[in-house]
Amino acid sequence: MGPQLRLQPRTEQKVVQFLMYFMTSLAVLVLVFILVVILKNGLPQLSLEFLTRNPADMGREGGILSTIVATIFLTFIALLVATPLGVGTAIYLTEYTVESRITKVIRFGAECLAGIPSIIFGLFGFILFVNKLKFGWSILSGGLTLAFMVLPTIIRTSEEAIKAVPQAYRLVSFSLGSTRWQTVTRVVLPSAIPGIVTGVILSIGRSIGETAAVIFTAGSALRMPTSLFSSSRTMSVHFYILAKEGVSMPKAYGTAAVLVISILVINIATYYLMEKYIRRKS
Repeated sequence: MGPQLRLQPRTEQKVVQFLMYFMTSLAVLVLVFILVVILKNGLPQLSLEFLTRNPADMGREGGILSTIVATIFLTFIALLVATPLGVGTAIYLTEYTVESRITKVIRFGAECLAGIPSIIFGLFGFILFVNKLKFGWSILSGGLTLAFMVLPTIIRTSEEAIKAVPQAYRLVSFSLGSTRWQTVTRVVLPSAIPGIVTGVILSIGRSIGETAAVIFTAGSALRMPTSLFSSSRTMSVHFYILAKEGVSMPKAYGTAAVLVISILVINIATYYLMEKYIRRKS
C-alpha cells in the first residue's frame, strides 16, 4: 500500500471550521429565505381591519380575529395540561427514582409518543375526546390532543435540564437538613428553569403550527369561539385551507405572516426574560 495522504493538523482544523461555517450559513439562509418569502407576500395584507375582523365568505373577506383567539385558547389549554405533567414526570425520573425497568419503559413511551405522526394524534383525539367523551369538535378537544403531542418534548427537555444541575447543589441542600421536595423546589428547579422554558417554547411553536390534529378535533368553523366547547379554526388551519383550496392566496400569506411574527415575538420575549432571570440568579 502506498503512503496515505494526511492533512496537517492546522489544515484539517481549517477545513472542519469551513465546513461547520458553511452548514451553519446554509441553515440560516434557508430560514431567511422562508421569512423573506412569507413576509414579502404577507406584510402588505396586514392591517387593523385584518387583525380585528372575523373571516367572511369562506375566508375571502374579513380578517382573522376568530382564528387568533382560537389559536391562543388551544395553545393555552395544551400547555396548561402538558407542562405540569411533563415537568412532574421529569422530576420523578431524575429525583425520585433510580434507573430501572420502569424508568426505561417511561422514557421509551415518551420517545414513541414523540415519533407518532400528528395525524394519528388527530384520530386518537377524534375517537376519545370528540366521540367517546362527547366533547365534540371543540377548543377543549383540540387543546387536550395538542397536550398529548407536546408532552414528550416537555418531558425530555425538562429531564435534561434537571440532569444538568450539578449534583453538588443537591448534596449541599441535603447537608443543611432540607428534604428532597425542598431541594427539588428551591434548588434544582430554579437552576433548571431556562432548560424547562426552552421545552415549553418549542411546545408553543408546535401547538401554534399544528394542522392535522386540530382539524380532526377542534374543527374548522370560522365563527368566534364562545366557550371551551365551541368549534373554531386556528391560524394554521385557516392558512392551510385558504392555500389548499385556492380561496385567497393573499389572505393565506397574511395569515402566515401573523403566524411567523407571533412565534418570533414569543421566542424573543421569552429569551430576553430568561437572560434577565439568569443574570439576576448569577
